[in-house]
Amino acid sequence: MEIGFLHSVIRKDEKLLIEEFNTRKNVTLNMIDDRTLKFDLKKKQFNYDAVIERSINHSRALHALRLFESNGIRCINSFQVASVCGDKLLTSAMLQDKHIPQPDLKIAFTEESALEAIEEMGYPVVLKPAVGSWGRLLSKINDRDAAESILEHKTVLGTYHHSIFYIQKYVEKKGRDIRSFVVGDECIAAIYRTSPHWITNTAKGGVPSKCEVTPEIAELSVKAAKAVGGGVLALDIFETENGYEINEVNYTMEFKNSIATTGVNIPQKVVDYVLKVAGGENG
Repeated sequence: MEIGFLHSVIRKDEKLLIEEFNTRKNVTLNMIDDRTLKFDLKKKQFNYDAVIERSINHSRALHALRLFESNGIRCINSFQVASVCGDKLLTSAMLQDKHIPQPDLKIAFTEESALEAIEEMGYPVVLKPAVGSWGRLLSKINDRDAAESILEHKTVLGTYHHSIFYIQKYVEKKGRDIRSFVVGDECIAAIYRTSPHWITNTAKGGVPSKCEVTPEIAELSVKAAKAVGGGVLALDIFETENGYEINEVNYTMEFKNSIATTGVNIPQKVVDYVLKVAGGENG
């Protein structure tokens, strides 16, 4: 079985996956550096049974997945899943379509309409870039002065990341949220991420601890994963007065800090799933 491993730099997460692939008999792992990758649209260049995507760069990952799929290669995750999960607006729309609970949200396209949307929602709110990860470029807005200042800055910056105003009602997390991991039809593990800061991402210093995968967490996680297309996904979950709500869905999930915490061999679960898909099963 020939597996392509699409990557940029090799981080700890990728090393763990590579080590797991190397334990499997009759599996050849082909490393594909997205910085040197070239496609010829008129030729069938690749003979992989599947490609697992582990790129850091969203645009490279997205376009490479599309081109691999045009070669008839199964990808984990698929181009469609990467397209949806790489854009918070699209993710939220898919969750809404499937009636998955999530925080209140407004979308606006101009500085003026964004200010009106924020005032209608009520302070505090969180302003997020539609495309982005690791808790970067998030702004908690507590009053009108801050709203006017931040919206003006985003308008002047003017890039794609700042041209769509994704406005989420601030959720009081009481210092923690949940990250759950879904592989195929199973929620395999979950952690709490705890921090005194309102951003609890481990990339921002959040401390992981084990979270029991209750039936409620498992059901919501799998439903949300399927809503965006399914595969190998990490979901950020808020605990609210109204129950659990999905905050975000991540399609190139990081898990290195969660293996020892949960006691679950996450790389093994991921590789099992990749080989299952490569063998012609949808998972």
